[in-house]
Formats: sequence, C-alpha cells, structure tokens
Amino acid sequence: MAETALAQQQREGRLGSKGRKAVYGAWFGFFVDMYDIYLPIVVLAPALIYFLSPEIDATTTVIIGGTIFASTLVARPVGAVIFGHYADTLGRKRTTIIAVSGFGILSVLMAALPGYEQWGLVAVSLLIALRFIDGIFVGGAYTAANPLAMEYCPKQKRGLYGAVVMTGFPLGYAAIAVITLLTLSVVPAGDINSPYVQWGWRIPFLFGALLALALVIYYYYFVDESEMFEAKGGGGSPLRELFSGENFRNFLQVFVLMTGFWLTVQALAAMLPGVLGSHVGLSETNVTITLIIAFLILALGYMGAGVLSQRIGRRPFLAFFGLVSTVGGGAFYYLLISAAPESLFTVIVLVSIIGLLTVSCWGLATSYINERFQTSIRASGFGIGYSLSVIIPSFYAYYQVGLGTIMPFEYTVIPLVVLGSVLIFVGAVLGPETRDVDFTEEIDAKGESKKSAVESTPGTDGRRGDGE
Repeated sequence: MAETALAQQQREGRLGSKGRKAVYGAWFGFFVDMYDIYLPIVVLAPALIYFLSPEIDATTTVIIGGTIFASTLVARPVGAVIFGHYADTLGRKRTTIIAVSGFGILSVLMAALPGYEQWGLVAVSLLIALRFIDGIFVGGAYTAANPLAMEYCPKQKRGLYGAVVMTGFPLGYAAIAVITLLTLSVVPAGDINSPYVQWGWRIPFLFGALLALALVIYYYYFVDESEMFEAKGGGGSPLRELFSGENFRNFLQVFVLMTGFWLTVQALAAMLPGVLGSHVGLSETNVTITLIIAFLILALGYMGAGVLSQRIGRRPFLAFFGLVSTVGGGAFYYLLISAAPESLFTVIVLVSIIGLLTVSCWGLATSYINERFQTSIRASGFGIGYSLSVIIPSFYAYYQVGLGTIMPFEYTVIPLVVLGSVLIFVGAVLGPETRDVDFTEEIDAKGESKKSAVESTPGTDGRRGDGE
C-alpha cells in the first residue's frame, strides 16, 4: 500500500506547503470573522444615534444595540448548517469562497444604509436584517475553512497550529479597534450631524469588504482542497449523521463547552467596554487603547494555551482552566469594577489579566472541535458546534438587564463570566481526551480510502468518551 505525501508528512509531524497555505487562510478567515462580529460594538457604538430616534431611552438603546449585535451571531448556526452540508459533500475550498463572497457583498450594502432621519425605523430594521444575512455567510466561511486547515495539520502540532488559526480572533478585534480609533481621530464623532455619525462609520465596513475580497482571491489561487476530503469523496447526509447516535452525544458535549467559551469572550469583548466607559470612567479613546493592548496580549495567551494543551492534553487543560477562570476570572472582574482605578496603566493590566484568565482557552477551539468529529461530518460538526452555542450568550444584554434588577448593573458581567467558566469545566469533564486523534487515512494505489487504526478503535478517536 502506497503512503501518500500527506500521510508521510503527518506521520513525521511536518506541515507541508499546502498545509501552511490552508492554515494561513483559516487564520485570515477568523481574522475577518472577528472583525465582522464586533463591527456593531466597536464601530457603530459612537454612531448608533444615526439609526435611532432621538427620543429613545437608554434601556431601549442598550436592547437595540444588543439586538444588532446578536442578529449576526444567531444567524451563524444557519450558515453552519447550510454551508457545513456543502463543505462535507462538495468541498471545503469552494464553500469557503462562496461564503466569503457573500460576506463582502453584505458589508458593502450595510455601508450604504441611510439612517433614522431618512427612513425612520426601517433603517435600523434593515441593518438588523442585513446583519442576520451576513451572519449566515460568515458562519459558512469558518465552517469550511477551519476543517480544511486542521486536516492538513499533523497531530503532534495540531494544538499549535489550531492556536495560530485562533489568534485571528484577538488580532481581528485589535485591528477593528485600531481602524475605528484612527477613523475617529480624523472624522470626529459627536451629535447626529457630526462627520463620523453621518458617514465615518461606513469606512470600517468598506474595509471589511476589501478584506473579504482579498480572502476570496487568496483561496481561489493559493489554497488547495483538503486531500482527506477528496479521499472520502463527499456525499452522504452529514446532518443526519451528526444528529444521530454517538455523534449527537459528542455534539451536545461540544455545545456545553462552547457555550461557556462564548459567555466568557462576550464578557470581555462585548460587556466590559461599557463597564470601562460608564463605571471606570475611561474615555472612548482610552477604552479602545485598553482593549487593543489586552487583545494583543490575549493572542499570546492563545498560543500558550495551544502549546500547553499539546503537552498535557486538551481535557485536563480545559478542566483546570474552567476552575481557574471561575475563581480567578470572577475575582479580577470584581477587583476592576469595585476599585475603578484611575490609572490607565492599572486598568490595562487588570483587563489583560482578565482576558488571559477567562478567554485564552479559545486557543483550543479549532483543534478540539475538529478532533471530536470524523472527516465525513467534520465541517458540519465544527461549524454547528461552534456556531449554535453562540445563541444563548449572544443575548447577554437581556441577561444584564434582568440581573440589573437584583444587583448593580456594572456587576452583572460577573455572574455571566462565572457561569461560562463553570460550563467550560463541565464540558471538558464530559468529553474525552482528543490530543492524539489521528485524521490521516491511508490511500492505496487505486485511491481507495480506508480508516486508520486510530479512527477505527473505540475510545481513541475523540468520538467516544472515556470508558465507553
């Protein structure tokens, strides 16, 4: 039986040229994804009055802002279902190109929207609708791109390369914050007639469309289809297979774990900026600077988490991280809010520590979820497991309003981050160890695909829990 070049590379722990290009593409895709997620939080925050009635109260503004943010997140599972099916049946590369193209077109349409003065409530309704459709396409992009990259990575270094892909998240957030900060410095925000409110906010949206175009060109010319997918040949019914039997139990475990992941990251990226501004008293510029530095440091935390999980295992790392985040993360959030330090340096240090203690586990997300599903359903399993779990956390603004009836509003972030940390621990304990899952398949001279010994041995393939 002839050994393929990919099988040899993975056996030797090497990432070939095709694999490097796929990893770069997945990283770029997550960079664009993170950029897209927080457009409403970072870019529209100073210009939200453009879409709202001047008579609206503060609570309603928070709810509408949360709805704009949530609309794209709740659509991502839809995109994962649609594009996950095609990624598992027609191919990862083609699906990625189509999904990213849709995201680029939607970004241009949002940049062209009129405001409340022109179209009244129709304006914000259209923004929410376009953000929803946008979420479908973005959800489809990473659903196809990440399994493609992971299927090229050798298991000996999959934790490292998975973390590299995931750094697109914090770096994307830092990038959108920098672009917004630069735009605000040139085009000031203020009342409804200020330049930023009227047209400046459109610049980051158009830049996002250019990023999408660049990603499409990159995938079209430089990224090859997954050789593992080509060996499998596609076909079948991925959704039916995913939501039946043992695969469905695996999916539920991933759902619990990733719900915890999303709660903790929303606490940092979506809830904390409001606390820093309204309670700690930072200006919009200093809030942005704080988050830029914290997310750059967090990218290093992702890398450390990926490397450490490769040494000690995914399961023990995630379980221990959940415990540390529950106690340490909650404590540092309380310290930041209760002390409300006046020193910007102190605030930056505290926020950076909070990020490392509560969010750096995201460095494992791509490698771990892909390790939980076999090749025939890997895109669907990854995309839906990753995306569906965001729905509950995406309505954080509503939970904060409810918690605000029994505690000071600025402290409502703490119960949510503690809950997220507990879910990370529970999800990790419920799942098996996946570090040594082997994706490779041996292809004989006739091109017939056969499962490796690892894939066919219960309890070692990452699809059965310990003791099953």
